[in-house]
Amino acid sequence: MQLLGHLSAAEFLRDYWQKKPLLIRNAIPDFEPLLSAEELAGLSLEEEIESRLILEEGRAGPWELRKGPFTEDDYRQLPDKKWTLLVQSVDQWLPEAADLLGLFDFLPGWRIDDLMISYAVDGGSVGPHFDQYDVFLLQAEGQREWRTGQRCNADSALIKGTSLSILADFKEDERWTLNPGDMLYLPPGLAHHGIARGNCQTYSIGFRAPSAAQLVERAADAILSGLTEHQRYADADLHEQEAGGEISAAAVQRLKTLLSEQLNQDDLLSRVLGELMTEPRNSPEPDDPQTPDWSELCEALSYTDTLYRHEQARFAFSRHSGHIEMYVQGEAQILPDSDLALVTALCGSRTMSSSQIMLLARTQTAQQLLCDLYGRHLIYAEGDDDGSPDY
Repeated sequence: MQLLGHLSAAEFLRDYWQKKPLLIRNAIPDFEPLLSAEELAGLSLEEEIESRLILEEGRAGPWELRKGPFTEDDYRQLPDKKWTLLVQSVDQWLPEAADLLGLFDFLPGWRIDDLMISYAVDGGSVGPHFDQYDVFLLQAEGQREWRTGQRCNADSALIKGTSLSILADFKEDERWTLNPGDMLYLPPGLAHHGIARGNCQTYSIGFRAPSAAQLVERAADAILSGLTEHQRYADADLHEQEAGGEISAAAVQRLKTLLSEQLNQDDLLSRVLGELMTEPRNSPEPDDPQTPDWSELCEALSYTDTLYRHEQARFAFSRHSGHIEMYVQGEAQILPDSDLALVTALCGSRTMSSSQIMLLARTQTAQQLLCDLYGRHLIYAEGDDDGSPDY
């Protein structure tokens, strides 16, 4: 696999994923940036696109954070050195950026979060820090020096006087200079510090990693919705005890059994994970979707070879006994096993053969699924205007 250098996907997952950093020289040969610095700055002027400026020597003090949207005048007032522009979720606004994420298809698609672009002038940095998630750092333009350090956690000391989470004590372990096409993988919790050597662009491919608190809260909500007042703590095996006020180990064990029974629901937990991991940052869905019927959709797709999953659409699925569940934009829907091939294709790649997709839609539920997704602008045909259906 070229993206991983001499490593296979299996070797990377076994030896590096969530374990240790990996530098891959020339991961994407002859790589060219998808946007110029001016075009990236243009995105940061938009209200709906999340952007930030970080100035190491700001007017408000060291490591000043400014949040977008910005204006052209904001850029005219910036210093010559030591600032960085971060534009989040560029893949949701630029099809070419969404296509770039397809290179990481050796990882579950529902784990990928977004592609953030960092543009920095000479000396620009966001400071030594660590992330709670995996990240691939692809050098797109110019050079950036990366330094990696110690393992960090919630107790790691941060500098005071800034809203940025910058490590107070960074212990450098390794140092690399990345050129265009080079890529650095970093596991969660590893301290790192990137510094621009001249003007440069870096693409950060980040991954979703819900906190335990988020997952427990979602699971608890799902479990609570299925419980009744008749399901209660019980102790038919109760024995006489010497201290009447004591909560015994046996009582705690009964509670553990009760909770375990509720958690031992694979279908429910699949839905919890599927809905959470497909919640979108943004959505292309119109307020009043116009859903075509099957004949209208067939007519619309007869003029194109390619069907696309919208850049802002998030799909996943899980298999169950007698059915499958597809998760679309944070919502679950049950489909028969006969639709598995279609659902697998829709969730597996952003770019699909329209004729192949139509062939896979053999059942009425499959056809209705495609009509719904198309009407909601979550899939679109080559030639559609900004993903808007044409029928």
